[in-house]
Amino acid sequence: MKKVATYYSITLLGGLLLLAFAGFIACTSNKKRPSFESPDGDIDVEFMLTPDQQPYYAITYKDSTVIDSSGLGLIRDGIDFSSGMRLESISGPKTISDSYSLLHGKQQEINYTATEKTFHLRHLSGQELDITFHISNDGVAFRYHFPVQSENLHHISEEKTFFTFPEDTRAWLEPLANVNTGYAQTNPSYEEHYKQNIAVGTPAPDSAGWAYPALFNTGNAWVLISESNITGDYPATRLQQFAPEGNYQIGFPQQGEQYSRRALDPQSKLPWSTPWRIVAIGDLATITESTLATDLAAPAKVEDRSWIQPGRAAWSWAKLKDQSIYYETQKQFIDYAADMGWEYVLVDVNWDQNIGYDRMAELSEYAQNKGLGLLLWYNSSGSWNTTEYTPKSELLTHKAREEEFSRLEKMGIKGIKVDFFAGDGQSMMQYYLDIFKDAADHHLLVNTHGATIPRGWQRTWPNLMTMESVKGFEYITFEQGNADRAANHNAMLPFTRNVFGPMDYTPMSLTELNNVTRKTTSAHELALPVLFTSGIQHYAETPRGMGNVADDVNSFVKQIPVQWDEIKFLEGFPGKEVVIARRSGDRWFIAGINGEDRSKKFTLDLSFVPAKAKGTMIGDGDSKFEFSRQDLSPSDAQTVSMQGNGGFVILFEGGDTESQN
Repeated sequence: MKKVATYYSITLLGGLLLLAFAGFIACTSNKKRPSFESPDGDIDVEFMLTPDQQPYYAITYKDSTVIDSSGLGLIRDGIDFSSGMRLESISGPKTISDSYSLLHGKQQEINYTATEKTFHLRHLSGQELDITFHISNDGVAFRYHFPVQSENLHHISEEKTFFTFPEDTRAWLEPLANVNTGYAQTNPSYEEHYKQNIAVGTPAPDSAGWAYPALFNTGNAWVLISESNITGDYPATRLQQFAPEGNYQIGFPQQGEQYSRRALDPQSKLPWSTPWRIVAIGDLATITESTLATDLAAPAKVEDRSWIQPGRAAWSWAKLKDQSIYYETQKQFIDYAADMGWEYVLVDVNWDQNIGYDRMAELSEYAQNKGLGLLLWYNSSGSWNTTEYTPKSELLTHKAREEEFSRLEKMGIKGIKVDFFAGDGQSMMQYYLDIFKDAADHHLLVNTHGATIPRGWQRTWPNLMTMESVKGFEYITFEQGNADRAANHNAMLPFTRNVFGPMDYTPMSLTELNNVTRKTTSAHELALPVLFTSGIQHYAETPRGMGNVADDVNSFVKQIPVQWDEIKFLEGFPGKEVVIARRSGDRWFIAGINGEDRSKKFTLDLSFVPAKAKGTMIGDGDSKFEFSRQDLSPSDAQTVSMQGNGGFVILFEGGDTESQN
């Protein structure tokens, strides 16, 4: 949208608030204009009103436009807050500082600093609207707020928030599937392959639009769009199907994406704040290392977190499917998890029929005697799809959840996996939050499948360990086409889906698959549990499979944590390759994968590793299922090679991490 606009620059001078009229300045110009900035000065945001009083914003990064003049506003109760707006006053700029801890993810201790400014607007009808911006060194966040009091239920019919990109921008986007399509009418579930390096403005394949996180490359910057802090009074959103001239508008869920005919689109009493729209901006290191989703999420609602233990889990269904959900097989997987030093075993579909509650209590006791806990699968569904797996419809009401969760707590069950949600409607968002809260009240961890993306929930509800919302390992076992695209798809995820929250991809098959030819090397597979973060990492490999790998590979897998202290992006490009280093205590785990079917060689700067640390690399061997080994010392020019669809891992131990930092 190449729009000519009147813009307003707000500064504080001598304690006075000055309003400067600049008149009819093209927002696509790269000319430096007064604005408010990120703490490091790299990101500038301008807020402006057009001559017909339409609110707009624009974002520059290092003096180059990344988001051009883009509309703001929404339609509430028939009032169009995207036009006829008058600027009443401005609050700020002021510095926002926050420090918080996460139990899992790319780092546990996080400090957030941003510049905040709020624009207080009034519609010609007299209705008030505030728009608040936060600008941090890794991006921009903004949200709307209706400040007045009202006990009436108000409705938003359209959000007129736009993200307008320069015409030469390229995009990496995941399509959303239309509601009630796919297996047993379970879409949308965020389980599609990405459209990669496409022209900005390319329409989505389906009317559902494009999913978050949405990745763009424009000029010298990468941009990753998502949202945070869904609180139950707003639906999850997406980008609409059509974006003429690169002008993407936020869209609402489709009819059917709600809980049993309850609220679909936004409705609430006043005051009312929308979720934060978050825009990570910078190079690929900034994107992959960003914590914006949790930075803008509400603080933890669970005061006592001592019972919450992230960890690793054995999962029989990944490779062995329905026929593995029987007592003796699950007992074998408990023994397997105990031998690996893992914390959990996930028992999947139909356990209530094939094992039953009484024998499951026996299995739980057996697991506890081995030093680990059980996680049990549930079908969330009411009437919104045609799935038949059980237990089904046991969690639909607070009363039902209280009864079921009390029973599980007495059995010593440690968590639940809840599958087959209906989509992103407001009432479905509330259903998620109700499950998280009721589960926390009974000391149960939560994993969701067939689900939406986290949107910062892992901070607010720390018992939320992970969410699927990805075309993960199970899809590789379903058909050859998914296996053929696995390497490329895997190399997309650290730049998109896994940036802003835990992802239950269920990685790592080191051995062959039934009925499908695996195209990735075993070293590629070994790298995935380091590259992908999840509060509980569910491993796809079976006891027999792990029994067939070399001792050093087995030992490496046993050491991979799920709680990390630091992340460093080292190399990569979406869909082509990625190399990431993660620190846990004084150990550095470095993992890389090749998303293309051709060999590659990289020179990595590993000088951040303490000089006295000792390293071992496990990489691609002579065949797809073989490994190579190499001892390493920290270097600023370490050469690493990967076969086509290959990968590697490096573990550095020892040295003085604190002095190195």
